[in-house]
Amino acid sequence: MTTRSAPRTKLRTVLASSAAALAVILAPAACGYAEAAPSLTAAEDATNGDQGGDTDGANGASNTDPATGADRGNAADRGNAADRGNAADRGNGADRGNAGEANGQGGDVTPPPATDAPPPAPPADNNNGLDVLARDCTESNLEPHDGLQKAPRCVDTSFGEVAAAAQSPSLLITDAPTEVTAGQPFQLEVSTRNLVRDRFLSAAAGGYYLESSLLDGQGLQRGHFHTACRVLPSTDVAPDAAPAPEFFVATQDNGGGAAPDTVTIDVPGLPTAGTAQCSSWAGDGSHRIPMMQRANQTPAFDSVRITVR
Repeated sequence: MTTRSAPRTKLRTVLASSAAALAVILAPAACGYAEAAPSLTAAEDATNGDQGGDTDGANGASNTDPATGADRGNAADRGNAADRGNAADRGNGADRGNAGEANGQGGDVTPPPATDAPPPAPPADNNNGLDVLARDCTESNLEPHDGLQKAPRCVDTSFGEVAAAAQSPSLLITDAPTEVTAGQPFQLEVSTRNLVRDRFLSAAAGGYYLESSLLDGQGLQRGHFHTACRVLPSTDVAPDAAPAPEFFVATQDNGGGAAPDTVTIDVPGLPTAGTAQCSSWAGDGSHRIPMMQRANQTPAFDSVRITVR
């Protein structure tokens, strides 16, 4: 596998496990992730069902909410602690809060400056007038999802952060053969944009759908991308989604960013003749296709058909 933005250089897909970030509660701070584990072969990855790894630098986006850390509205509580209307009554009945006077000096008391805290979140039942069936797993009869690849389950993990439209991830398969023979190795070239390929929680180790979506400090999606090839039993009807593909690999190489670059995927060959569908799609740190600002944006995926003789 190679990655290139200007000259092509060799990179390798790193597959390992990752730990979740620690949240700092009292004050805003940068939170990073940094683990690495022995790499796995493509065969081990396919067998284990999306095993992988994470070699993550200390440049992750802060998870600390400045409003929570400072909590200016409550800790300072300027309206109550100062209580200028009552406590500041200086002996002549001139209640500043009500009469606006003190010792004969007229004028309204200047209100405390507005804080920069964000407005409170809307109540959980604010459904924009829509008939929403559920927003969490509270009423679900299914078992909770535990980060392993099990279903039917109910996933209660928060969706997390979504990038602005101009910074949403995109992906394109830019080069692929049109025909190969069975067992013949071939390559796919995959270009990504606005995808920082530095985040991968091992699905086999329990990191599947476990972590919320995260953006980096520049508002770009953190994650990786997957590539799979399967031989279609028919091109007339949608295939059964259950069987494992003949080829699968996840790419988390610590590359990517705002500028598009290209990764070369080495496919060792497909075992049987027919029409193969080879697909690539972006994933966040916990393997979901990244969310988009608008419903009419195309998600970060692409597919090609290859004839296998």
